[in-house]
Amino acid sequence: MSAIGETRALRREPAARGGPLERVAADVLERVLPGLRHGTLVARLPDGSTRRFGAGPEVRMEIRSTRLFRRLATRGKLGLGESYTAAEWDADDLVGLFELLLRNAEEAGRRYPRLQRLLNAPPRLSTRTRLLRARRNIQYHYDLGNDLFRLFLDETMTYSCAVFGREDEPLEEAQRRKLRMVCEKLGLGTDDHVLEIGCGWGSFALTAAGEYGARVTGLTISPAQARLARERVAAAGLSDRVRILEQDYRMHEGSYTKIASVEMIEAIGERQLPTYFAACERLLAPGGLACIQTILVPDERFDRYRRSPDWIERYVFPGCLIPSLGALRRATTGSSRLTIREGEEIGPHYAETLRRWRERFLATLPHVRELGYDERFVRTWDFYLAFCEAAFRTRWLADAQLVLARPLEAGS
Repeated sequence: MSAIGETRALRREPAARGGPLERVAADVLERVLPGLRHGTLVARLPDGSTRRFGAGPEVRMEIRSTRLFRRLATRGKLGLGESYTAAEWDADDLVGLFELLLRNAEEAGRRYPRLQRLLNAPPRLSTRTRLLRARRNIQYHYDLGNDLFRLFLDETMTYSCAVFGREDEPLEEAQRRKLRMVCEKLGLGTDDHVLEIGCGWGSFALTAAGEYGARVTGLTISPAQARLARERVAAAGLSDRVRILEQDYRMHEGSYTKIASVEMIEAIGERQLPTYFAACERLLAPGGLACIQTILVPDERFDRYRRSPDWIERYVFPGCLIPSLGALRRATTGSSRLTIREGEEIGPHYAETLRRWRERFLATLPHVRELGYDERFVRTWDFYLAFCEAAFRTRWLADAQLVLARPLEAGS
């Protein structure tokens, strides 16, 4: 059975049929696109004609089927990705196309509220993530297969934003720098016992134990991640300092001097944020510190984002919702005594991280297909990686390392 079949098939997008809605959507775009700034979109239509919109550097888009317009009319923002996955359109520079669209999105929404309503329909589904649903959501993505992730991640198997010291720095070195930044922000030492919520394949645990001498307990609800993380810990000779548990953070008990959580909080959904911070306070010893690295949506867009559908949530990370800094502050103060002491924005480094991942992914497509992944999967991941790179290049998304403190108890 293929690697996809062993886990679960990617979700199927709804079929699109022709009709008047295609013409309505096409007419709306014809009125909006001439106002493009920061570049030129050159679109080749199914009838062979070519349209140019905007001024400046060109990005070329080939629209193979008018079904793209129907998808946009009926599925909003979801339709663009669903149409790409169905091979109804292509671009000579996918990242450049997304950059152009994102740089114009806010102004277009203000000038054309009808377009904003079109793209934001239908409403987002429930963001509540219960225990069984959380496990299924994580397995949908992370249990696609360790062999798949090995193809495009670096040797550390770190699936989060790296921090580069120079342009030509190897990705592995940039990821190790990021991991050490978390350790330094926590002030890790040999007396610390660290809880990592969302330990991935063990890269932080190996750094914290191997370089800083800390004891580490790592939590994951992905069986595939847990297996490989334990193997890597054993191979490094750190089994006496690191334990990997296949357990949800909500069920975990214990007391830790420090907590680390690197780009896990986005997976839990908005309604679980208070539960997450209450658990952090419960598990953190008095005077302890937590370092949480998270992707962020700007506060001014968060309310609109949280209500509208998201293609990545639907087809890549089920159940995810990227928080804003304001949402995190409200959840923290409303559910715990934790305080955010400092924060460092590292989002610009994510664009380069994603560029490296996508470059590796595309360079290893023969191996991806040998693992059993089909063309629809390839196009889904190409769209996902390209869009995320553009989102960080345009500062549409941010990424931050936040340090939270638990107050000392009276008399301590």
